[in-house]
Amino acid sequence: MTEKEVKQLEIDRRYLRMARIWAENSYCKRRQVGALIVKDRMIISDGYNGTPAGFENVCEDGDGVTRPCVLHAEANAITKVAASNNNSAGATIYATSSPCMECAKLIIQAGIRRVVYSEKYHTEEGMNLLRRAGIILDYLEI
Repeated sequence: MTEKEVKQLEIDRRYLRMARIWAENSYCKRRQVGALIVKDRMIISDGYNGTPAGFENVCEDGDGVTRPCVLHAEANAITKVAASNNNSAGATIYATSSPCMECAKLIIQAGIRRVVYSEKYHTEEGMNLLRRAGIILDYLEI
């Protein structure tokens, strides 16, 4: 591994740890997920899984099943950057979980070129779509 690759790996681990800390903001009991969008070494957006703005912060129903209105961390980060003056084209998203199919579609449309994640989602559909789109996928254990 080159010195540059070692430095990038250190940076990737640092951003993933930050995404894990950001996930602690989630009110979800079953699973907390965090995401950061980084471009030119700057965090341009962040997100965690939870309900839309203005909704009560209850993510699961009485049976512990995630309510359909809950947004994933990646979707929250992407919609937040879309509402700002920032641009995610060419950016990297750091997420504590690999993206689902819906978030994968948003990642592609947002122009994000790289996904770094530390846990595997229960299906591979989203990852397969990202591969088809040529998105760089990097799994790192934290």
